[in-house]
Amino acid sequence: MQLHKTDRARAELRPGVRTLGQRERTLLLMADGSKSAQDFRPLFDGDGEAIALRLLREGFLEAHPGKTAAAPAPAPAPTPAQLQNFPSPETTQAIQVSADQFEGKRSLATTRMFLFDICERMFARRDPVMAERFREALRNAKDRESMLTASRYMIEEIEKIAGHERADSISERIAMLLPQHQAA
Repeated sequence: MQLHKTDRARAELRPGVRTLGQRERTLLLMADGSKSAQDFRPLFDGDGEAIALRLLREGFLEAHPGKTAAAPAPAPAPTPAQLQNFPSPETTQAIQVSADQFEGKRSLATTRMFLFDICERMFARRDPVMAERFREALRNAKDRESMLTASRYMIEEIEKIAGHERADSISERIAMLLPQHQAA
């Protein structure tokens, strides 16, 4: 059974909303319909499957059969009565999230370079020893899972020094940069 985000998960991932911890939010970001609860087992120090199952029980995730995510059904055209309830273009523009839309190629190299940059900006002056540990972990990250592990530790430290909003925005960027998980 492949795990998909529910509306509750999408609401949790909106900026300014935070009811879950960083590990749970990171797992939600990775739940793209291509992974089962067992696929999360090696992540999060072996607790990934337990976290995924808890999020499933709490209504943040839902399971669907199949190896790939089904394409969402197109939304029906709104009726004239429904159009009255839509916000104006000015309101919509004010509400839109300010996150940039990444349209580049997903790759480990791009992710690694992004994380090296974050490491230099966030840790090089503040804690050179920690910065060197992160650099070494990034140099040794040879696959998606090891890159996620290295980035998770970095995100946890960023959350401590810069707050959850900064940590969440970096987690979202990592999710956009990493290559999609390939099913075996």
